[in-house]
Amino acid sequence: MVRRLRPVGLDFVGTAPVRLVFAREISAAPEPVFRALAEDVPGWTAWFSAVTSARPIGEGAGREVRLRGGTRFVETILTARRPEVYAYRVDVTNVPGARALVEEWRLTPAGAGTRVQWTWAADGTAPFRFVLNRARPGLGRAFRAAVTSLDRRLTRP
Repeated sequence: MVRRLRPVGLDFVGTAPVRLVFAREISAAPEPVFRALAEDVPGWTAWFSAVTSARPIGEGAGREVRLRGGTRFVETILTARRPEVYAYRVDVTNVPGARALVEEWRLTPAGAGTRVQWTWAADGTAPFRFVLNRARPGLGRAFRAAVTSLDRRLTRP
């Protein structure tokens, strides 16, 4: 079943009832990391194993993403401030109980590399919030594997 989520802004990242924050330092510099996140949307399938399909929509103002297991998202880009932050809001999904969801990727120089921080900011029914909090370890593993894969992709000769 398709669900239209509440349209929230970037400020939701700091006020959401559920905030899952993951961070990791990688060797790649912020600019190529930003390009991989914001400009090569179809390329996500090559480094984020949970993503089976990703494509820009609305002349780049949004994205359509499919994950393993059948989860689907239609998203609106909230900000793409080079090379510091890339964030998007989920507008439509098939995830039960979701009411609002924003994902933010924040990039900070760390020596010659980048500190990548990924925040899931969400609201939903009590069962949705419970499941999302229980999914924290799995999302953390997925994030670490994805960012490690992205780093290898960006830094290999």
